[in-house]
Amino acid sequence: MTQTKPNGFPFLWISLLVIILDQVTKYLCVNLIEYGTAGINVLPFFNLVHVYNFGAAFSFLADKSGWQRWFFAVLAIVIAVGFVYILKKTPKTHKWTCLAYALFIGGAVGNLIDRLFLGYVVDFLLFYIKTDSGILAYPAFNVADIAVCVGAFLLVIVSFSAKKTVKGKSEK
Repeated sequence: MTQTKPNGFPFLWISLLVIILDQVTKYLCVNLIEYGTAGINVLPFFNLVHVYNFGAAFSFLADKSGWQRWFFAVLAIVIAVGFVYILKKTPKTHKWTCLAYALFIGGAVGNLIDRLFLGYVVDFLLFYIKTDSGILAYPAFNVADIAVCVGAFLLVIVSFSAKKTVKGKSEK
């Protein structure tokens, strides 16, 4: 019988942590901040708000008839399952890569839960700049979105900094 090498499965606890943190913060947002208002002013450039995103990143396809809810839900499932599979194949010693995959999984599932149960994603972190002609705001986002972005950033960094070996299996 062959012995399998330890894989990145233990990193799934990070995915679970992201999902829990994402859902708890969204719950607090929904219960403490009135929907569609300026929310809670935290800093001169940052508010906690309560908004819904019926689309994807930057409200992409939010104005469509509803099919996008199921499209993005299926896409999130495929991405999460794909990264779980990849995590299973990734050696545990590739810590940064495993962390990136775990963050992707947690972020995808966090927003998937909203899409399936609510029909939209709850966003609450809003950064903006006040100008003479009005307010320039970055689209509101949430903890799941942060996890996906950090996961993507880590994968880019790992891909540029990985030591190449003859077998191509080494990672910094």
